Amino acid sequence: MTAVAQHEAMAEAYEGVTAAVAGLTDADLQRPTRCRGWLVYDLLFHLLCDAQRALVTLTTPAAGPADVDDVSYWRAEPTDGDGAARHARWVRRSAAAFDSPSGVVRIWCDTAPAAVRAATASDPGGFVATQGHVLRVPDFLATLTTEAVIHHLDLVVDLPDAPRPGPLATRVATATVDGLLSDDAVRPSGWDDHEFLLKAAGRLPLTDRDRRELGEAAGWFPLLG
Repeated sequence: MTAVAQHEAMAEAYEGVTAAVAGLTDADLQRPTRCRGWLVYDLLFHLLCDAQRALVTLTTPAAGPADVDDVSYWRAEPTDGDGAARHARWVRRSAAAFDSPSGVVRIWCDTAPAAVRAATASDPGGFVATQGHVLRVPDFLATLTTEAVIHHLDLVVDLPDAPRPGPLATRVATATVDGLLSDDAVRPSGWDDHEFLLKAAGRLPLTDRDRRELGEAAGWFPLLG
């Protein structure tokens, strides 16, 4: 996938999240998500932090070479359960500090387009540093897209009328989890892209049939958190 497509995929991913939350009532923003303990506006705040990180990262070039790409970045992510729990608590407290859940939506709607503009203006041949790693700019954008697509699916679990992620953004996310699955395994034939992403991220359990089709690879799930 080209560098231009990567910023277009990120734009589609962020626009998809905006379409899913724009116009929701405060009551709808307090519906549950697939992320344990997080309501819709909690999860949106978590994504807002990603958009803010993108703005800082994309305007702070780093010297290469890269030490991870858009796939190995996820393997290098820490799996510290205590750290994840602390982050989850911090997100809930931070989101709760807003006067209303819709306040998170307003800041997201200002910040996400700015992050996309920074991505569009970034040097596709450059490098950036984030979370202790150095990545090529296109690979960094792909990580943002993958996270946004999976969390978009998390957001809408109790919002049946909300739009789902777009096709280009979904293709970037599935390419990521295909890479994590390795060349020796393929997804079960009955999975569509969104089911693949949800099972790869541990949001949906593997069925007995899934395990038979995956064979040894079933033990690698979830592929990312």
